[in-house]
Amino acid sequence: MKFSICFCFRLKALTVSLKALKLAGVHGIAVEVWWGIVERFCPLEFKWSLYEELFRLISEAGLKLHVALCFHSNMHLFGGKGGISLPLWIREIGDVNKDIYYRDKNGFSNNDYLTLGVDQLPLFGGRTAVQCYEDFMLSFSTKFEAYIGNVIEEISVGLGPSGELRYPAHPSGDGRWKFPGIGEFQCHDKYMMEDLMAVASQEGKPQWGGRDPPDTGCYNSFPSGVPFFEEGNDSFLSDYGRFFLEWYSGKLICHADAILAKAADVLRRRQEEEKSSVMLVAKIGGIYWWYKTSSHPAELTAGYYNTALRDGYDPVASVLSRHGAALHIPCLDMADSETPEKYLCSPEGLRRQIYDVSKKWTLHVTGRNTSERFDKMGLRQIRENCVQPNGDTLRSFTFCRMNEKIFRVENWNNFVPFIRQMSADM
Repeated sequence: MKFSICFCFRLKALTVSLKALKLAGVHGIAVEVWWGIVERFCPLEFKWSLYEELFRLISEAGLKLHVALCFHSNMHLFGGKGGISLPLWIREIGDVNKDIYYRDKNGFSNNDYLTLGVDQLPLFGGRTAVQCYEDFMLSFSTKFEAYIGNVIEEISVGLGPSGELRYPAHPSGDGRWKFPGIGEFQCHDKYMMEDLMAVASQEGKPQWGGRDPPDTGCYNSFPSGVPFFEEGNDSFLSDYGRFFLEWYSGKLICHADAILAKAADVLRRRQEEEKSSVMLVAKIGGIYWWYKTSSHPAELTAGYYNTALRDGYDPVASVLSRHGAALHIPCLDMADSETPEKYLCSPEGLRRQIYDVSKKWTLHVTGRNTSERFDKMGLRQIRENCVQPNGDTLRSFTFCRMNEKIFRVENWNNFVPFIRQMSADM
């Protein structure tokens, strides 16, 4: 297993830190490459200087790179008073047309990621959203062609909020949602609603196209008392429920298909030219709360049509397999015993399901921790969770994230043996 650390550090302190990590046995560094930094001011005007310097330092330290191409914003993590936004020229378009962002049923916009309703609409200076992502990937592959397949071993392509293939059904940081709320469906921008209406009409059910399901509660509802999700009511199993959930999850899968096709094509051309190899990676969310219910409501609102009667991760894995992408999962630091039983959580059950579907489609699996942990029990839990039921280990593990806490004496004394144990598991 290849052990990497997600980068979050000041450049001036980086050189010494990289040397220490290399000596400790770390294989590489995971770096987030932000659309909102590189193409910040003008369309097709890419500024790579920050990443050129950073990649050079990492390479000179003898470390490999896992790159995450980030087409989302992380400003919600800072309460809107910091972080990295979408490109300013995108935000200017959004100031005029808020429907380029996801909307909930109350009309609240989420500007962390473009709605997948604009994937094929030329609203961005004549380009579609997918074309914007493709142009960014092409520019990246041209600028860093000497690194790809050599220093850069993995490239993760952002597919949604936090880089994960999902809807922003559980927005943190703005007060709308808190754990363990079931979340809300995110399809009320005009482009998604127009598509829903068209699909419903094609099915001969135009009355199904004007809204999302009724009686679905709100962000912080529990499944009990919410007719669409609660045990014994099972509205999600009705004809209309199946229609809506298939459309909602299907749009997400089409989104992944379109972007991964572009990414695979860009990397394939580069690899043929350079005779190098790099692994394409797609991230999914770890929606583990209410997993033990029949309806899995938190997963449904996030776009995973996964219930007690239906495997919602199989169609996702199918798309990844088609494009030769590995599947990246979070929650590798979590155990069922550490989650609140009353919320019917099961990170272990979710992992088992994902491992099983990955084996079926012969996908490589990579992953990361969700919470920052340096205690021996937490680190041991990570190591155990990186072993799949058939005994195989994950292709790579990324520890999130690199900061000054790692180098505190007690944490470092726990962390170094952990790194070496993980490296020995390869």
